[in-house]
Amino acid sequence: MRPDPTTGPAAGPPSREGDAEGPSRGRRFRLALLIDDHPLFCDALSMTLRTVAGIEEVETAQTLARALDLVNAAPPGRQPDVVALDLHLPDVQGLDGLIRLRASLPRTPIVVVSSRTENRIIGSAMRAGADGFVPKHSGRETFERAFAALRRGERFLPDGYVAVTDPALPLSGPEDAIKRLAMLTQQQSRIMTLICEGKLNKQIAFELGIAETTVKAHVTAIMRKLGVQSRTQAVLIAKEASFASILPSEV
Repeated sequence: MRPDPTTGPAAGPPSREGDAEGPSRGRRFRLALLIDDHPLFCDALSMTLRTVAGIEEVETAQTLARALDLVNAAPPGRQPDVVALDLHLPDVQGLDGLIRLRASLPRTPIVVVSSRTENRIIGSAMRAGADGFVPKHSGRETFERAFAALRRGERFLPDGYVAVTDPALPLSGPEDAIKRLAMLTQQQSRIMTLICEGKLNKQIAFELGIAETTVKAHVTAIMRKLGVQSRTQAVLIAKEASFASILPSEV
């Protein structure tokens, strides 16, 4: 396993080959949340995690909105212990889903399970807050090693990953956009999503059930964090975090 050159909110030392441990070692994962819009894959992954990671209960969501509803409605003690997230969902683009999920679950390990395995995608996902990245085609042994690393508080990178950016160099446009968007709170992320949909403050207030003055305060905070002066500029920052921007020469 190659060292992880990225940083993130829950970063720990990277996992290495041969470090897999049984489900009883380290942090205990009882409840997992799987976010993927392919039911058959969710069923297969659920069985795998129950077998190799000691997961006792699995909740699934086919959209990010449904996943966030489950998280927000969960009573104390019922928040997921670990999350597996597909980057391709019907209601999100690029790394937006990961960024919003991290804002909602700042301390919960999140592992991306995706069919997109380009080095730039993996590195960008880790910088956006993922604690691990497992290609969808991986075998049971890889999932076992990944979840063993997460239990130890480590991050997990797939075999063959090669960092394509030098940490000493300035961030590229998409990387800088991801870093800025990751600073938004859960409510700010919701509002940012509605701004990208072209909603006005009054419409956002109605949809979220909050006062318009509260929306205005959040919009001001969002623009400050993103370093922009207008809503249009904020939307452009959000678009920078799309796959098309991360992989301009490959899509």
